[in-house]
Amino acid sequence: MSEVRVNNLSNENNTGGPTISGITTYSGSHFFVPPQGDTASRPQSCPSGSLRFNTDSAHLEYYRGDTIGWVEIEAELTEPLGGGTGSNQGLGNRGLYMGGNPNSSPNHSNEINFFTISTFGNSQDFGDLTRVQNQGSSFASRTRGFLAGGNTPSSQYGSTDTDMVFFASTGDAVDFATLASIKKEAGCFSNAIRGCHNGGGGNTIQYITMTSGGDFIDFGDTSVAYEQNMDLASTTRGFTGGGNTVPAYSASNTIEFVVIMTTGDSTNFGDLTVKGYGGGAGSNATRGIFHNRYVSPAVNNTIEFITMATLGNSIDFGDATGGAYGKTGGMASATRFITAAGHNGSNNIANVDSVEIATLGNAVDFGDLSRSASMGGQCSNGHGGL
Repeated sequence: MSEVRVNNLSNENNTGGPTISGITTYSGSHFFVPPQGDTASRPQSCPSGSLRFNTDSAHLEYYRGDTIGWVEIEAELTEPLGGGTGSNQGLGNRGLYMGGNPNSSPNHSNEINFFTISTFGNSQDFGDLTRVQNQGSSFASRTRGFLAGGNTPSSQYGSTDTDMVFFASTGDAVDFATLASIKKEAGCFSNAIRGCHNGGGGNTIQYITMTSGGDFIDFGDTSVAYEQNMDLASTTRGFTGGGNTVPAYSASNTIEFVVIMTTGDSTNFGDLTVKGYGGGAGSNATRGIFHNRYVSPAVNNTIEFITMATLGNSIDFGDATGGAYGKTGGMASATRFITAAGHNGSNNIANVDSVEIATLGNAVDFGDLSRSASMGGQCSNGHGGL
């Protein structure tokens, strides 16, 4: 067997590395370092299967072709919060329920509760928001959870406030960012870097970089104005499904999407099988789940899914344990989606539904929120392939 030892290999014109054909085996007890760079420096029109390390998201990613682009390689993290060590502590396994409308007066709350998504059970206390509110909307990165907008006792039409907490600890929220205008009953989606807020009675999409805060920045527009739209995301795309159109106040079945790391107006993706608004939504790296909704004159228990890398209509997944709306999001790990509380048409409820994302079938009972509530923000640090 021949052996070649060199410090550097390049093409004759120094425009890149050489092409190696056949099977190449790397041996030894060390490691292979792939090319790396931030999101902005991603090469375009690469051969499918190209591999790099994204220094913004701290994930390996590969190129799936010109239509889809770069996709992060998902690593399932099964340690519950409090397990693991260092920067890996609890990543991907914690869900938050923030604020909302309790059954008792006053109809606003500042409570934050958390779930360990890998373990069936009831919520636990996390801390408090900076304000009492309901109808706020949540999004998250791997390390931070956010609640944006929502009405307060002094502003029934919404607010511009955005609270932030760190997933890896418990404690009270801090003020982090400011929406461009007062909002409530909106949708939110995010990848590891950007958090996007849309709807809330308008068609504007706005975003922040989740590590820096400040004022939200204009992203583009959805096709119509929505409220109580159901949002979710992959590592590259953000989706909004259904919603109550404004000012017609007519339930929609439209699914729209944007590419999160760009700006611009949304593009049509397909249709939900059942129109409606106010349901839960969440995703892993490949599938997006839409759970429950309100379809006049009653709540609906439909669950359906989309494959986020493609285009097309949603497909039936199964049924929820009961009909409910007023969910304002959901929580997901790499394998499981849960969504908490809501309004069943008569009262607020506390129960939490759960499905295994990669399968099909009806939801099962996961546990209970500490209180009956609706219109609280829900987010997690493992959604969308994070």
